[in-house]
Amino acid sequence: MQSLLSLKKYFIRYRKKLLWGIFFILASNVGTIYIPMLLKDSVNALTTNVNKDLLLRYGVLILITAIISGVFRFMIRQTIIVVSREIEYDMRQDFWQHLQKLPLRYFQNNSTGNIMAHITNDVNSVRMFLGPAVMYSIDTFVILIIVVSFMFSLDVRLTIYALIPLPLLSYLVYKVGKKIHLKYTRIQEKFSELTAKAQENFSGIRVIKSYVRENSEIAEFKKHSREYLNKNMDMIKIQSFFFPIMFLITGTSEIIVIWLGGINIMNGTLTLGEISAFIIYLGILTWPMIAFGWIINIIQQASASMKRLNSILNEKYEIQDNEKTDYSVKDVKGKIEFRNVSFRYNENLPYIFRDLNFTIKDGSTIAIVGNTGAGKSSLINLIPRMYDVTEGEILIDNQNVKTIPLDVLRKNIGLVPQETFLFSETLANNILYGTEDHDFSLVEKTSDISQINRDVENFPLKYETILGERGITLSGGQKQRTCLARALAINPNILILDDSFSAVDTHTEEEILTKLKEFMRNRTSIIISHRISTVKDSDKIYVLDNGTIAEEGTHDQLVLHGGIYADMYYKQLLEKELEELK
Repeated sequence: MQSLLSLKKYFIRYRKKLLWGIFFILASNVGTIYIPMLLKDSVNALTTNVNKDLLLRYGVLILITAIISGVFRFMIRQTIIVVSREIEYDMRQDFWQHLQKLPLRYFQNNSTGNIMAHITNDVNSVRMFLGPAVMYSIDTFVILIIVVSFMFSLDVRLTIYALIPLPLLSYLVYKVGKKIHLKYTRIQEKFSELTAKAQENFSGIRVIKSYVRENSEIAEFKKHSREYLNKNMDMIKIQSFFFPIMFLITGTSEIIVIWLGGINIMNGTLTLGEISAFIIYLGILTWPMIAFGWIINIIQQASASMKRLNSILNEKYEIQDNEKTDYSVKDVKGKIEFRNVSFRYNENLPYIFRDLNFTIKDGSTIAIVGNTGAGKSSLINLIPRMYDVTEGEILIDNQNVKTIPLDVLRKNIGLVPQETFLFSETLANNILYGTEDHDFSLVEKTSDISQINRDVENFPLKYETILGERGITLSGGQKQRTCLARALAINPNILILDDSFSAVDTHTEEEILTKLKEFMRNRTSIIISHRISTVKDSDKIYVLDNGTIAEEGTHDQLVLHGGIYADMYYKQLLEKELEELK
């Protein structure tokens, strides 16, 4: 229940509509409660004097009262239920905004399917609390107070006897509610696992088909689905016991009223109209008693879901603007300096590198090479602050990157990551993704540099061709060149290429690098590659090994030095010669 207190801000935001909703509940219930009183008077009157005028008068009064009550009932839904939908919208937006600001570290440690389960199933469970639970809670409380008051006005002793079974109902609701909360939490956790499994399968469908693992994945999904079904069945068993018991308890009250009320009529202490009204009031009271248990179910489920949502919403933003941010910085040029930089992903993990010190001159092109796992990608991810340094500092234009506004920093850095990602959008929209306008000339210009324009001529709708999920309709090389065009479209002052030509043939790569030289004139370029042919023309080359810069210099200097770089160069040279001999 404590977790639901975090919804307070939403209730405050829509308090006017909610107050109107409470007013409509009161007005509707007054009409509902007044009908049995009209019925009581009409029965008493008709037992002594039956005539059409009297029958018509009471019939019209009951009809008008019912219509007025119905109109107010409609207005309840137009306020409280509508508010619940508006709050649901706000919650999804807040949740989505929060997710967008979370660091990469969070998404590496949490599956996409699990996050999706939170934003769909859990938010919907909370909405059920915001709408139906809130509405029926107030409705039930108001009806309970008014009905019991009217019942006492008719016969105090009979009312007390009729209410005797109800404390047992409250105890039952309390005990069952705790079990429902626990079981619903487990259901939601299992649903997250099921969603994660489905998302993983959809993303890796090509691998599944390549290894003919369809039947295995079907069996695995069936296993997860069965576990999810079993957990739901466990809760349904409790609910199937819960609701009949509630009807039994409320039914017992009705039996008491009919028995004792009948005796009172025979004794002359109650009229037929009064006992009729009393039975109708008890019938009206039956729904609130049942609704009470239903509301408890919803509240318990919402509490479990909100607790899961809060576990994400309480995640801290590791990387964001703060009081040290210098908002006077509107642009960056490109001088980059690493000062005693050390980095590791978590405190319990080893350092990727320690005490790195080097400077990249503004407008220069440098390359970083090294064996797989040397930390090249980790290093360049520190520049746009995808991660923050563990120790030391990184400066751009002599200013610590932590003091540069995050938007300014990243808008001036064109990063082409090792793992390409394209959206299920048109090719043109993918290229212009990082820009504010949709200038088609920019698409043509960057496509020419990345050499994707040659392939576009064969696409059915040219640049308006819709790419499949994650760009599945493109080859590996086409994806890399499209991602390069996307990075160039933002007109960056710093361009970082993280092994961005691994799926491109060497001839195309040379053409791209030639055109890039012209585009990146007076801009800073950082190239990571395993191919010496890609980096050999760089102004300076850094060799990363065992978490340190083992070598640095130009291509010719490093070849003459005869170290790690020279060894890589000669091996690739030999591989090229062997390939030409085939």
